[in-house]
Amino acid sequence: MLLGFVVVLLAVTLALSIETLVGLSRLARLIDLAPWRSPGAPPVSIVVAARNEAAKIEGAIRSMLAQDYPALEVVVVDDRSSDETAAILARLSREESRLKVLTVTELPGGWLGKNHALQLGAAEATGDWLLFTDADVHMDPETVSRAIRHAAERNLDHLAALPDLELPGLILKGFATFFIYSFSVYVKPWKVRDPKSRFFVGVGAFNLVRRSVYEQVGGHRPIALRPDDDLKLGKILKRGGARPDVVSGSGAIQVEWYRSVAEMIGGLEKNAFASIEYNVLVSLAGGILQLAGAALPVVLVFLTTGLTQALLLAQIGVSVVMFSLLAREIRVPATVALLYPIAAVLFVFILWRTMVVNLAQGGLRWRGTFYPLKQLKANRV
Repeated sequence: MLLGFVVVLLAVTLALSIETLVGLSRLARLIDLAPWRSPGAPPVSIVVAARNEAAKIEGAIRSMLAQDYPALEVVVVDDRSSDETAAILARLSREESRLKVLTVTELPGGWLGKNHALQLGAAEATGDWLLFTDADVHMDPETVSRAIRHAAERNLDHLAALPDLELPGLILKGFATFFIYSFSVYVKPWKVRDPKSRFFVGVGAFNLVRRSVYEQVGGHRPIALRPDDDLKLGKILKRGGARPDVVSGSGAIQVEWYRSVAEMIGGLEKNAFASIEYNVLVSLAGGILQLAGAALPVVLVFLTTGLTQALLLAQIGVSVVMFSLLAREIRVPATVALLYPIAAVLFVFILWRTMVVNLAQGGLRWRGTFYPLKQLKANRV
Protein backbone atom coordinates (compact mmCIF):
# COMPACT_ATOMS: atom_id res chain seq x y z
CA MET A 1 0.00 0.00 0.00
CA LEU A 2 2.82 2.39 0.87
CA LEU A 3 4.53 1.72 -2.45
CA GLY A 4 1.31 2.49 -4.32
CA PHE A 5 0.93 5.75 -2.39
CA VAL A 6 4.50 6.75 -3.23
CA VAL A 7 4.01 5.99 -6.93
CA VAL A 8 0.87 8.13 -7.04
CA LEU A 9 2.60 10.89 -5.08
CA LEU A 10 5.54 10.97 -7.49
CA ALA A 11 3.22 11.07 -10.50
CA VAL A 12 1.11 13.89 -9.07
CA THR A 13 4.17 15.89 -8.02
CA LEU A 14 5.72 15.55 -11.45
CA ALA A 15 2.48 16.49 -13.24
CA LEU A 16 1.79 19.54 -11.05
CA SER A 17 5.39 20.70 -11.27
CA ILE A 18 5.45 20.56 -15.06
CA GLU A 19 2.03 22.20 -15.37
CA THR A 20 2.96 25.03 -12.98
CA LEU A 21 6.35 25.82 -14.46
CA VAL A 22 5.11 25.65 -18.05
CA GLY A 23 1.97 27.61 -17.21
CA LEU A 24 3.80 30.42 -15.44
CA SER A 25 6.35 30.60 -18.27
CA ARG A 26 3.48 31.37 -20.65
CA LEU A 27 2.51 34.52 -18.78
CA ALA A 28 3.69 37.69 -20.48
CA ARG A 29 6.24 39.68 -18.46
CA LEU A 30 5.06 43.23 -17.89
CA ILE A 31 8.60 44.58 -17.88
CA ASP A 32 9.13 43.23 -21.42
CA LEU A 33 5.96 44.73 -22.92
CA ALA A 34 6.02 47.88 -25.02
CA PRO A 35 4.71 51.04 -23.29
CA TRP A 36 1.94 53.25 -24.65
CA ARG A 37 3.47 55.87 -26.92
CA SER A 38 0.65 56.97 -29.26
CA PRO A 39 -1.73 59.92 -28.67
CA GLY A 40 -5.09 59.44 -26.96
CA ALA A 41 -3.96 57.54 -23.91
CA PRO A 42 -7.06 56.50 -21.93
CA PRO A 43 -7.25 58.17 -18.50
CA VAL A 44 -6.17 55.96 -15.61
CA SER A 45 -6.99 56.40 -11.93
CA ILE A 46 -4.84 54.57 -9.41
CA VAL A 47 -7.01 53.82 -6.35
CA VAL A 48 -5.38 53.06 -3.01
CA ALA A 49 -6.90 52.21 0.37
CA ALA A 50 -4.65 53.18 3.29
CA ARG A 51 -4.94 52.55 7.00
CA ASN A 52 -1.99 53.30 9.28
CA GLU A 53 0.56 53.10 6.47
CA ALA A 54 2.85 55.93 7.59
CA ALA A 55 5.99 53.78 7.39
CA LYS A 56 5.55 52.89 3.72
CA ILE A 57 3.03 55.09 1.98
CA GLU A 58 5.15 58.03 0.85
CA GLY A 59 7.57 55.98 -1.24
CA ALA A 60 4.72 53.97 -2.73
CA ILE A 61 2.64 57.00 -3.70
CA ARG A 62 5.66 58.77 -5.16
CA SER A 63 6.34 55.74 -7.37
CA MET A 64 2.74 55.91 -8.61
CA LEU A 65 2.94 59.64 -9.30
CA ALA A 66 6.22 59.05 -11.15
CA GLN A 67 4.51 56.91 -13.80
CA ASP A 68 5.52 57.85 -17.34
CA TYR A 69 1.92 58.10 -18.50
CA PRO A 70 0.18 61.28 -19.67
CA ALA A 71 -3.35 60.73 -18.31
CA LEU A 72 -2.99 59.71 -14.69
CA GLU A 73 -4.41 60.54 -11.28
CA VAL A 74 -3.93 58.88 -7.90
CA VAL A 75 -6.84 58.62 -5.46
CA VAL A 76 -5.94 57.60 -1.91
CA VAL A 77 -8.59 56.86 0.69
CA ASP A 78 -7.37 57.27 4.25
CA ASP A 79 -9.44 54.71 6.12
CA ARG A 80 -9.56 55.87 9.75
CA SER A 81 -5.78 56.02 10.21
CA SER A 82 -4.51 56.85 13.67
CA ASP A 83 -0.84 57.36 12.75
CA GLU A 84 0.82 59.96 10.51
CA THR A 85 -0.76 58.65 7.29
CA ALA A 86 -3.13 61.64 7.00
CA ALA A 87 -0.35 64.19 7.51
CA ILE A 88 1.87 62.52 4.90
CA LEU A 89 -0.95 62.43 2.37
CA ALA A 90 -1.85 66.06 3.04
CA ARG A 91 1.73 67.11 2.39
CA LEU A 92 1.95 65.07 -0.80
CA SER A 93 -1.35 66.43 -2.09
CA ARG A 94 -0.06 69.99 -1.66
CA GLU A 95 2.94 69.07 -3.80
CA GLU A 96 1.05 67.19 -6.49
CA SER A 97 -2.30 68.21 -8.00
CA ARG A 98 -2.84 64.73 -9.50
CA LEU A 99 -3.17 63.28 -6.00
CA LYS A 100 -6.66 63.24 -4.48
CA VAL A 101 -7.08 62.31 -0.83
CA LEU A 102 -10.35 61.15 0.71
CA THR A 103 -10.87 60.53 4.41
CA VAL A 104 -13.10 57.95 6.06
CA THR A 105 -13.91 58.70 9.69
CA GLU A 106 -16.55 56.04 10.28
CA LEU A 107 -17.07 52.63 8.67
CA PRO A 108 -20.68 51.92 7.65
CA GLY A 109 -22.20 48.56 8.49
CA GLY A 110 -21.91 45.73 6.02
CA TRP A 111 -18.45 46.65 4.74
CA LEU A 112 -14.85 45.68 5.37
CA GLY A 113 -12.78 48.82 5.72
CA LYS A 114 -10.56 48.26 2.70
CA ASN A 115 -13.43 47.30 0.40
CA HIS A 116 -15.45 50.35 1.44
CA ALA A 117 -12.43 52.59 0.87
CA LEU A 118 -11.81 51.18 -2.60
CA GLN A 119 -15.48 51.66 -3.50
CA LEU A 120 -15.30 55.30 -2.38
CA GLY A 121 -12.06 55.86 -4.24
CA ALA A 122 -13.48 54.38 -7.44
CA ALA A 123 -16.54 56.65 -7.18
CA GLU A 124 -14.28 59.70 -6.87
CA ALA A 125 -11.94 58.62 -9.67
CA THR A 126 -12.36 60.04 -13.16
CA GLY A 127 -10.35 57.54 -15.22
CA ASP A 128 -11.67 55.19 -17.87
CA TRP A 129 -9.46 52.58 -16.19
CA LEU A 130 -9.14 51.93 -12.45
CA LEU A 131 -5.94 50.46 -11.05
CA PHE A 132 -6.58 49.06 -7.57
CA THR A 133 -3.36 48.66 -5.63
CA ASP A 134 -1.98 48.75 -2.09
CA ALA A 135 -0.30 51.47 -0.08
CA ASP A 136 3.05 49.62 0.04
CA VAL A 137 3.42 48.85 -3.67
CA HIS A 138 6.23 50.34 -5.76
CA MET A 139 6.07 50.43 -9.54
CA ASP A 140 8.58 50.90 -12.32
CA PRO A 141 7.87 54.23 -14.10
CA GLU A 142 6.46 52.54 -17.22
CA THR A 143 4.29 49.97 -15.42
CA VAL A 144 0.95 51.66 -16.10
CA SER A 145 1.92 52.51 -19.67
CA ARG A 146 2.88 48.92 -20.45
CA ALA A 147 -0.23 47.51 -18.78
CA ILE A 148 -2.62 49.83 -20.62
CA ARG A 149 -1.07 49.06 -23.98
CA HIS A 150 -1.28 45.33 -23.31
CA ALA A 151 -4.92 45.66 -22.25
CA ALA A 152 -5.76 47.74 -25.34
CA GLU A 153 -4.01 45.40 -27.78
CA ARG A 154 -5.79 42.35 -26.34
CA ASN A 155 -9.13 44.12 -25.79
CA LEU A 156 -9.07 43.24 -22.11
CA ASP A 157 -11.34 44.44 -19.31
CA HIS A 158 -9.23 43.21 -16.39
CA LEU A 159 -5.49 42.77 -16.08
CA ALA A 160 -3.88 41.37 -12.93
CA ALA A 161 -0.12 41.36 -12.38
CA LEU A 162 1.86 39.14 -10.01
CA PRO A 163 4.41 41.31 -8.16
CA ASP A 164 7.87 40.68 -6.78
CA LEU A 165 7.67 40.03 -3.05
CA GLU A 166 10.38 41.71 -1.01
CA LEU A 167 11.13 39.53 1.99
CA PRO A 168 14.03 39.42 4.47
CA GLY A 169 15.61 36.09 5.37
CA LEU A 170 15.60 32.65 3.79
CA ILE A 171 12.61 31.33 5.76
CA LEU A 172 10.29 34.03 4.42
CA LYS A 173 11.68 33.68 0.92
CA GLY A 174 11.19 29.92 1.08
CA PHE A 175 7.64 30.38 2.32
CA ALA A 176 6.88 32.86 -0.46
CA THR A 177 8.07 30.33 -3.04
CA PHE A 178 5.84 27.64 -1.58
CA PHE A 179 2.92 30.06 -1.28
CA ILE A 180 3.19 31.10 -4.94
CA TYR A 181 3.32 27.45 -5.98
CA SER A 182 0.19 26.64 -3.96
CA PHE A 183 -1.57 29.77 -5.24
CA SER A 184 -0.69 28.86 -8.82
CA VAL A 185 -1.94 25.29 -8.46
CA TYR A 186 -5.18 26.62 -6.93
CA VAL A 187 -6.02 29.43 -9.40
CA LYS A 188 -3.98 28.43 -12.49
CA PRO A 189 -3.39 32.02 -13.68
CA TRP A 190 -2.36 30.86 -17.16
CA LYS A 191 -5.94 29.62 -17.71
CA VAL A 192 -7.68 32.80 -16.60
CA ARG A 193 -7.75 34.34 -20.09
CA ASP A 194 -9.72 31.36 -21.43
CA PRO A 195 -13.42 32.36 -21.28
CA LYS A 196 -14.40 28.68 -21.09
CA SER A 197 -12.28 27.97 -18.01
CA ARG A 198 -13.62 28.29 -14.48
CA PHE A 199 -10.42 29.90 -13.27
CA PHE A 200 -10.20 33.54 -12.20
CA VAL A 201 -7.70 35.66 -10.35
CA GLY A 202 -7.22 39.05 -8.79
CA VAL A 203 -4.10 40.51 -7.20
CA GLY A 204 -4.22 43.16 -4.50
CA ALA A 205 -1.00 44.75 -5.68
CA PHE A 206 -2.24 45.24 -9.24
CA ASN A 207 -5.84 44.92 -10.43
CA LEU A 208 -6.36 47.05 -13.56
CA VAL A 209 -10.06 47.21 -14.45
CA ARG A 210 -12.05 48.91 -17.19
CA ARG A 211 -14.32 51.32 -15.33
CA SER A 212 -17.47 50.54 -17.31
CA VAL A 213 -17.17 46.83 -16.53
CA TYR A 214 -16.37 47.51 -12.87
CA GLU A 215 -19.55 49.56 -12.56
CA GLN A 216 -21.53 46.98 -14.50
CA VAL A 217 -20.77 44.26 -11.91
CA GLY A 218 -21.58 46.60 -9.01
CA GLY A 219 -18.05 47.59 -8.04
CA HIS A 220 -16.92 46.29 -4.65
CA ARG A 221 -20.46 46.12 -3.27
CA PRO A 222 -20.98 42.41 -4.16
CA ILE A 223 -17.76 41.63 -2.25
CA ALA A 224 -18.26 44.17 0.53
CA LEU A 225 -17.46 41.67 3.29
CA ARG A 226 -14.89 39.55 1.47
CA PRO A 227 -11.44 39.57 3.13
CA ASP A 228 -10.15 38.04 -0.13
CA ASP A 229 -11.53 41.01 -2.08
CA ASP A 230 -8.72 41.10 -4.64
CA LEU A 231 -9.28 37.49 -5.71
CA LYS A 232 -13.05 37.74 -5.65
CA LEU A 233 -12.99 40.94 -7.69
CA GLY A 234 -11.50 38.82 -10.43
CA LYS A 235 -14.32 36.31 -10.01
CA ILE A 236 -17.21 38.76 -10.28
CA LEU A 237 -15.57 40.48 -13.24
CA LYS A 238 -15.12 37.24 -15.17
CA ARG A 239 -18.58 36.06 -14.17
CA GLY A 240 -19.91 39.37 -15.48
CA GLY A 241 -18.40 38.78 -18.91
CA ALA A 242 -15.11 40.65 -18.53
CA ARG A 243 -12.13 39.62 -20.64
CA PRO A 244 -9.29 38.99 -18.13
CA ASP A 245 -5.60 38.27 -18.35
CA VAL A 246 -2.69 37.82 -15.95
CA VAL A 247 0.90 38.92 -16.44
CA SER A 248 4.07 38.56 -14.43
CA GLY A 249 4.96 41.85 -12.74
CA SER A 250 8.46 40.66 -11.87
CA GLY A 251 10.90 43.52 -12.26
CA ALA A 252 8.07 46.06 -12.61
CA ILE A 253 6.03 45.81 -9.40
CA GLN A 254 7.42 45.28 -5.91
CA VAL A 255 5.72 44.93 -2.56
CA GLU A 256 7.25 44.42 0.86
CA TRP A 257 5.08 41.46 1.84
CA TYR A 258 6.07 40.79 5.45
CA ARG A 259 9.07 41.67 7.61
CA SER A 260 9.01 38.67 9.95
CA VAL A 261 7.47 35.23 10.34
CA ALA A 262 5.24 36.51 13.15
CA GLU A 263 4.00 39.38 10.99
CA MET A 264 3.29 36.95 8.16
CA ILE A 265 1.30 34.62 10.40
CA GLY A 266 -0.82 37.55 11.57
CA GLY A 267 -1.15 39.05 8.11
CA LEU A 268 -2.39 35.89 6.42
CA GLU A 269 -5.02 35.54 9.14
CA LYS A 270 -7.14 37.98 7.11
CA ASN A 271 -7.98 35.73 4.20
CA ALA A 272 -6.62 32.20 4.70
CA PHE A 273 -10.01 30.91 5.91
CA ALA A 274 -12.07 33.18 3.67
CA SER A 275 -10.37 31.92 0.51
CA ILE A 276 -11.84 28.45 1.13
CA GLU A 277 -15.27 29.85 2.01
CA TYR A 278 -14.82 29.22 5.77
CA ASN A 279 -15.12 25.47 5.14
CA VAL A 280 -13.62 23.45 8.00
CA LEU A 281 -13.46 20.19 6.02
CA VAL A 282 -11.68 21.87 3.11
CA SER A 283 -9.22 23.46 5.53
CA LEU A 284 -8.45 20.14 7.21
CA ALA A 285 -8.27 18.17 3.96
CA GLY A 286 -6.20 20.83 2.23
CA GLY A 287 -3.71 20.90 5.07
CA ILE A 288 -3.40 17.11 5.13
CA LEU A 289 -2.77 17.03 1.38
CA GLN A 290 -0.08 19.72 1.67
CA LEU A 291 1.67 17.80 4.44
CA ALA A 292 1.35 14.50 2.57
CA GLY A 293 2.86 15.99 -0.56
CA ALA A 294 5.66 18.07 0.92
CA ALA A 295 6.58 17.06 4.48
CA LEU A 296 5.66 13.37 4.79
CA PRO A 297 8.04 12.14 2.03
CA VAL A 298 10.99 13.71 3.83
CA VAL A 299 10.10 11.70 6.94
CA LEU A 300 9.33 8.47 5.10
CA VAL A 301 12.58 8.49 3.15
CA PHE A 302 14.42 7.72 6.41
CA LEU A 303 11.99 4.93 7.32
CA THR A 304 11.93 2.98 4.07
CA THR A 305 14.31 1.02 1.85
CA GLY A 306 14.56 -0.32 -1.66
CA LEU A 307 12.21 0.81 -4.41
CA THR A 308 9.96 2.77 -2.06
CA GLN A 309 12.88 4.81 -0.78
CA ALA A 310 14.18 5.37 -4.32
CA LEU A 311 10.80 6.67 -5.45
CA LEU A 312 10.58 8.94 -2.41
CA LEU A 313 14.01 10.34 -3.23
CA ALA A 314 12.83 10.93 -6.79
CA GLN A 315 9.72 12.76 -5.52
CA ILE A 316 11.84 14.93 -3.25
CA GLY A 317 14.25 15.60 -6.10
CA VAL A 318 11.43 16.69 -8.41
CA SER A 319 10.12 19.02 -5.71
CA VAL A 320 13.55 20.58 -5.10
CA VAL A 321 14.13 21.16 -8.81
CA MET A 322 10.65 22.64 -9.27
CA PHE A 323 10.96 24.98 -6.28
CA SER A 324 14.46 26.07 -7.29
CA LEU A 325 13.23 26.99 -10.79
CA LEU A 326 10.24 28.79 -9.32
CA ALA A 327 12.49 30.63 -6.86
CA ARG A 328 14.62 31.95 -9.72
CA GLU A 329 11.47 33.09 -11.50
CA ILE A 330 10.36 35.16 -8.50
CA ARG A 331 13.87 36.54 -7.99
CA VAL A 332 14.87 34.81 -4.76
CA PRO A 333 17.86 32.49 -4.20
CA ALA A 334 17.32 29.00 -5.63
CA THR A 335 18.69 27.52 -2.40
CA VAL A 336 15.39 28.33 -0.65
CA ALA A 337 13.99 25.30 -2.50
CA LEU A 338 15.60 23.13 0.18
CA LEU A 339 13.27 24.71 2.74
CA TYR A 340 10.05 23.63 1.05
CA PRO A 341 9.09 20.98 3.69
CA ILE A 342 9.45 23.61 6.43
CA ALA A 343 7.46 26.08 4.34
CA ALA A 344 4.71 23.50 3.87
CA VAL A 345 4.43 22.89 7.63
CA LEU A 346 4.31 26.65 8.23
CA PHE A 347 1.68 27.03 5.50
CA VAL A 348 -0.56 24.41 7.11
CA PHE A 349 0.00 25.89 10.56
CA ILE A 350 -1.20 29.28 9.28
CA LEU A 351 -4.18 27.69 7.51
CA TRP A 352 -5.33 25.75 10.55
CA ARG A 353 -4.48 28.46 13.07
CA THR A 354 -6.55 30.97 11.11
CA MET A 355 -9.49 28.57 11.07
CA VAL A 356 -9.27 27.99 14.83
CA VAL A 357 -8.91 31.71 15.62
CA ASN A 358 -11.83 32.70 13.40
CA LEU A 359 -14.07 30.02 14.88
CA ALA A 360 -12.99 30.66 18.48
CA GLN A 361 -13.63 34.40 18.37
CA GLY A 362 -16.66 34.09 16.12
CA GLY A 363 -15.26 36.28 13.42
CA LEU A 364 -12.29 38.20 12.09
CA ARG A 365 -10.53 41.04 13.87
CA TRP A 366 -8.61 43.05 11.31
CA ARG A 367 -6.92 46.43 11.66
CA GLY A 368 -8.88 47.30 14.78
CA THR A 369 -12.34 46.29 13.53
CA PHE A 370 -14.23 43.10 14.33
CA TYR A 371 -16.31 41.41 11.63
CA PRO A 372 -18.71 38.63 12.81
CA LEU A 373 -18.23 35.29 11.09
CA LYS A 374 -21.94 35.02 10.36
CA GLN A 375 -21.82 38.21 8.30
CA LEU A 376 -18.64 37.18 6.52
CA LYS A 377 -20.06 33.76 5.61
CA ALA A 378 -23.21 35.36 4.22
CA ASN A 379 -21.20 37.23 1.58
CA ARG A 380 -20.67 34.23 -0.67
CA VAL A 381 -19.38 34.94 -4.16
